[in-house]
Amino acid sequence: MCGIVGFSSHSQSACRPLVNGLLRLEYRGYDSAGVALESADDLRVFKKTGKVAELDRFLAEALPEPERGKYTLGIAHTRWATHGLPTETNAHPHLADGGRLALVHNGIIENYAALRAKLEKRGCVFVSQTDTEALAHLIATFDTGDDFMAAVSQALKQVEGTYGIAVLSLRHPGEMIVARRGSPLVIGVGEGSTVVASDVSAIVSYTRQVIYLNDGDIARVTPEGADVFTLDNVPVARDVQQVEWDAASAEKGGYAHFMLKEIFEQPEALRNTIRGRLDRTDGTAVLAGLNLPPRELATIRRAVVIGCGTSLHAGMVGKYLFESLADLPTSAEQAAEFRYCNPIIGPHDWAIALSQSGETADTLAAVRESVGKGALVSAVCNVVGSTIAREAGRGVYLHAGPEISVASTKAFTAQVTVLLMMALKLGRTRRLSREAGLRLCDEIAALPDLVAEVLKENDRIAAVAAKYAAANDMFFLGRGILYPTALEGALKMKEISYVHAEGYQAAELKHGPIALLGRATPVVALLNDVPGKEKTVGNVQECRAREAPVVGIVTQGDAAARHCDDALFVPRTSAACAPVVTAVALQLFAYHVARLRGCEIDQPRNLAKSVTVE
Repeated sequence: MCGIVGFSSHSQSACRPLVNGLLRLEYRGYDSAGVALESADDLRVFKKTGKVAELDRFLAEALPEPERGKYTLGIAHTRWATHGLPTETNAHPHLADGGRLALVHNGIIENYAALRAKLEKRGCVFVSQTDTEALAHLIATFDTGDDFMAAVSQALKQVEGTYGIAVLSLRHPGEMIVARRGSPLVIGVGEGSTVVASDVSAIVSYTRQVIYLNDGDIARVTPEGADVFTLDNVPVARDVQQVEWDAASAEKGGYAHFMLKEIFEQPEALRNTIRGRLDRTDGTAVLAGLNLPPRELATIRRAVVIGCGTSLHAGMVGKYLFESLADLPTSAEQAAEFRYCNPIIGPHDWAIALSQSGETADTLAAVRESVGKGALVSAVCNVVGSTIAREAGRGVYLHAGPEISVASTKAFTAQVTVLLMMALKLGRTRRLSREAGLRLCDEIAALPDLVAEVLKENDRIAAVAAKYAAANDMFFLGRGILYPTALEGALKMKEISYVHAEGYQAAELKHGPIALLGRATPVVALLNDVPGKEKTVGNVQECRAREAPVVGIVTQGDAAARHCDDALFVPRTSAACAPVVTAVALQLFAYHVARLRGCEIDQPRNLAKSVTVE
């Protein structure tokens, strides 16, 4: 959950590309940041706690522009703390070999304590609380000055856990070694320079030609590119791929925050998600990446949708869609628990892994567990070339564009839309009629415009948010397919505004949580005009009887608004499409509450975007 950048050039200073790369990756961690810069005879390290901007200011003072030109090779890191407090001592890069070797690391070295004890007996002096420093010293013990890659390989063979690393040594000037297992690394190949990063967003300013490393890969990086090997020194070929989006896509574009920009990008993001995937003749979906012909789809007996956080909520929506449209028994599983509960899954089951980044460690582990038990496995990811997408071998890309804000928005609505198209395709192999399929095609095609209608309510939503921004507790209620949407609304609220927010199945409120209601506890009720609404209205009356103010998500023109203290209006849709438009209204509501509370919206405390550690 940390950000790594490396830069190697014949003539260009590495300093600015490294800092710019860290700024692009700050959503992956922002406790502290640091850089290591190498010249032919010098290795210098600069570290600061806090945001990358603090490091940038420190560098401007400590390393004036004229001095920077000789440092054409460097590595950098922005940290999300796992082992040790966010201090300058614990910040990366970590040094070994008397300051001649520098290492940055994303992941967790699970056996670091045993390694550290062994290394301390050999005389290594540790200065940090981190697991990473043990790996730096371990590499140094193997480095005789002959073959840098061999030294790194020998060290990594003793490591238990996950890593994405970049390492430099004055014993091997001009050479950077990178390796990955469980934590992503991408190599960007440019003209006269090579960029390494844990995410392509740090690379696209320099090149859109990238190489995705696989688990177990190690590479020697020079300005000309990268030579990739296994840890046993066997050369391997990794294709150069083209990144679909450019650097401008990862800019704020005039919006106050990335989150607001990404909320407003949803109509176009959904158009890209849907484009070319609806068959308006047969009333089905065209999802070539699944590589599943109708006969194979028809033999599936059960679906298991796997994810974490926002992706899990999308998967819960998928359960309703698969069961209602395709008559397929479906469960939504929390990925972190999946492989530890000895899941019952086999050849007639379809495991669908949801991950925006395609690098979520727990979801990747669930994919591997499902593959190992013989299940049919598909991925739904946003990042092309990501590990989950490659290991699943089949699936659907969201094509929603880069998502920079830590709180996921357009990825959720795109995931739900993809799951809806998957349910449509699956349903047409079973009992869903052509006429019903055609109606659903029309509804899916209309989603971008319906979301645009919700966005027109932004000012009204902001005004309602102002009434409740001082609340410290909120409940979100939904029923049926809107229950996971209520969970997602509560998650957005707690992530970015730090309001204690809980999502509940509407009927469950009276089985305990209603004891917490009162004037200071607003309730957000999902009252869309879909089956189950009247029951939820009854639950709203129970809340109001306890004097809890109610904010309703209400279909435009529907009388349910009269049961609420305030209403946020969404367009009329079927139940299948209701989660998408409702989620957008809830995203805006959470955004404006957080803005009015003065919160750090794009980089909320203690959170990171891509959870690449368990």
